[in-house]
Amino acid sequence: MKKIKSISLTLIAITTFSCEKVEDLVGHPDQDSIVNTSELTFTKIGGFVNGSGDEGFAEISAFDAATNKLFVVNPKEGEVSVWDISQLSSPLKQVSIPLAGTPNSVAVHDGLLAIALENENKQADGTIEVYETATMTLANSYHAGALPDMVAFSPNGKYIISANEGEPNDDYTVDPEGTISVIDVEKNEINTLFFTNYNGQTIGNDFRVFGPGASLAQDTEPEYVAVSEDSKYAYISLQENNGMAVVDLTAMTISDIFGLGVKDHSLAENAMDASNKDDIVGNFQTWPVLGFYMPDAITYAEIGGAGYIISANEGDSRDYDGYSEEERVKDLELDATAFPNAEELQADENLGRLKTTTANGDTDGDGDFDKIYSYGARSFTIWSPQGQMVYDSGDEIGRKTLEIAPALFNNDEGKADGRSDDKGAEPESVTTLKIGESTLLFVGLERTGGAMVYDITNPSAPEFLEWIFNTEDVAPEGLLVIPADESPNGENLLVITNEVSNTVSIYEIK
Repeated sequence: MKKIKSISLTLIAITTFSCEKVEDLVGHPDQDSIVNTSELTFTKIGGFVNGSGDEGFAEISAFDAATNKLFVVNPKEGEVSVWDISQLSSPLKQVSIPLAGTPNSVAVHDGLLAIALENENKQADGTIEVYETATMTLANSYHAGALPDMVAFSPNGKYIISANEGEPNDDYTVDPEGTISVIDVEKNEINTLFFTNYNGQTIGNDFRVFGPGASLAQDTEPEYVAVSEDSKYAYISLQENNGMAVVDLTAMTISDIFGLGVKDHSLAENAMDASNKDDIVGNFQTWPVLGFYMPDAITYAEIGGAGYIISANEGDSRDYDGYSEEERVKDLELDATAFPNAEELQADENLGRLKTTTANGDTDGDGDFDKIYSYGARSFTIWSPQGQMVYDSGDEIGRKTLEIAPALFNNDEGKADGRSDDKGAEPESVTTLKIGESTLLFVGLERTGGAMVYDITNPSAPEFLEWIFNTEDVAPEGLLVIPADESPNGENLLVITNEVSNTVSIYEIK
């Protein structure tokens, strides 16, 4: 994840957005128990600064209801910071947990804190450290794969699952395999699952395998973990690959991999502002561009008896000294048949500035590009567990941010429109909260800032409710909901961890 700088404002707006229903995929909750979510309020009632420095002191957080401790990943200082949030308006700093490595993620369940710990040699295997939340003493340490990037408990607490990204070194001379580690907490054992059985296979649906000389197992980079409510399956986003893996937790196997396809930006509902040099903030147009979804965070939600995976389609490229796929459209040789207006398209005010990939697009192998691909879909998507799309937010995030705060549209270090050529608002994180039979979705926007709130009780027709901002909080990396029955004040809470401002903000939902 590249470090960024951004600004944000306090803003509120309510509107609705809908699309065609997908009846065969969508469950329907009991209408009598659905909350009128348009009446909900989101109020900041607490917060703190975690560390002092430019950025990188606060990324992901986890909460322990038994002790009212909030655990915050602090990679800059090589620790997990600990805060007592019993009094939400005045959190108290506790003794931190020092670590021999870089922490990337934390998760809590039933008195246990799991930490995904990166080795000092990033290409070497990392560990999953498990601490007791009451005493903050080490309970177990488990050997995991290279670069554990995200860790999660299954809802029943039986398993700890780690996505081990296995990134190459900067020279691209060492490329460890991406893996998934599963700890059986009751048996006190860890299984690390490899993708070697898929070597040589074509996954399809725009699943990408493109690292120089890499097998599929080496090229696969697990990013984020979501677990089904019955604790039987884990879903792993494979961001750079534009795909997802499924782990059968009972059989302890990787049971499936699938590609996520591409987003057609030539369609009216998928318009985008593709240039930061057109002197127009919010210049939405359709373009002959295909966007890889490339989700970062994903979450699992059961709605009306059916399961869904929701993804934040941030996008990410491989850009190393030894290999880079990044190129701007103006620097590509476009096929004259596919793009008869290539010269016009490649102007800076049109598509010229858009970042694309040289790893895809030369479909006939003749050296020029027949298709243009961009990174990320600038949206969130609701999928079935088998990878069928139920809903995509289209260009809603861009249009809504433009409508509410033009000065923050595709923001880059305080400059509006600065990221239009490179992934836009960058939806980074997602999480959900049940209120009665209604389901709220929170989508963190890494560049634009804050979190957008949707009612996804009808998964095929989400309703936009609000955009939560605060001027002191910059670049949300992690979103955490604390349900009312676990909350220190008995109300539903949203905790936003911001990696650039090093702030953690606590919102009450009433």
